Amino acid sequence: MKVPNIQAAVLLELNKPLEIINLLPRKLKSGQVLVKIIYSGICRSQLMEIQGSRGKNKWLPHLLGHEGSGIVESLGPDVTKVSEGDEVILSWIKGEGIEAKGAKYDSEHSVINSGGITTFSNYSVVSENRLTIKPKNLDFDTAVLFGCALPTGAGMVINELDVQQDSSVAVLGLGGIGISAVAMLLSMKVKNIIVIDVSKSKLDLLKKWGIRHVVDATNQNIKEEVNKIFSDGVDFCIESAGKISTIEAGFSLIRSHGGKLLFASHPPNGEQIKIDPHELISGKRISGSWGGGVKPDRDFPILHQHLSFSNIPLNALLTKPYSLLEINKALADLESGAVFRPLIKMEH
Repeated sequence: MKVPNIQAAVLLELNKPLEIINLLPRKLKSGQVLVKIIYSGICRSQLMEIQGSRGKNKWLPHLLGHEGSGIVESLGPDVTKVSEGDEVILSWIKGEGIEAKGAKYDSEHSVINSGGITTFSNYSVVSENRLTIKPKNLDFDTAVLFGCALPTGAGMVINELDVQQDSSVAVLGLGGIGISAVAMLLSMKVKNIIVIDVSKSKLDLLKKWGIRHVVDATNQNIKEEVNKIFSDGVDFCIESAGKISTIEAGFSLIRSHGGKLLFASHPPNGEQIKIDPHELISGKRISGSWGGGVKPDRDFPILHQHLSFSNIPLNALLTKPYSLLEINKALADLESGAVFRPLIKMEH
């Protein structure tokens, strides 16, 4: 295996900035693939990991990142799904292929751990089943959205909810997942969509996409505003704002006798939601989504086709790329809400 010069952003300690470190990969094992990372996305999951909000972290020091795009550089034993030179999407959502062990890297500091997928480096050793061939007419930057936000949000709509064109749907939280859900709803020509967020810029963006009903959660009672439009509540609510309070708020928005809340957010470890049992026995339903129920090898081409035909400008979600050296700024900008979806452009 040709050994590349790997530059990576590494989590050495919780609640500390990531550090840029040079790494040396070990010989590839069964099911492992070395990928030249072109772009990496950043998700709130990484913020939670850095801040220790996902529970005890026994793998420090380790790499991060679970969505990206790249080119296959070399193959470990037994890999058959991809070939050298293939353009691929990297995703935390498991697809077909071998579930390989997390790679270990050597550095001047210590051994650096990683899981089945990491993307905060210019090269990464990834498990075969976290790779999917990228559609040919999909740009590398937009392809990053297919690694996490887009399949989760769009997948919730097509795989886990029985949404019809005349259904009423509230989308609560307009991060990457929420906006991806809206994009899929629009591609299906769903007529009655309400979007709810605290960000005026995100609400304004979706007005440009043709959404008529927008609710600014900073200065409006969202239940009252939704009930002005649908007095009995909505058929479906998709929640992705990531808080206990917003999951509970989303449940309050759905109608009795068949309304459903589907949430994809994960509040800090240990927090619990509270629901009135009477609302459950009156026919309201609630469930969580794991990656939109998506099977990457089957669904990524379907999602790409849906959204290509709808002419929705998904790349509007992407900001000017940061360099890997700017990754801590990108993380801070995501946390503050200054950007929709930070994109890291790698150098080689």
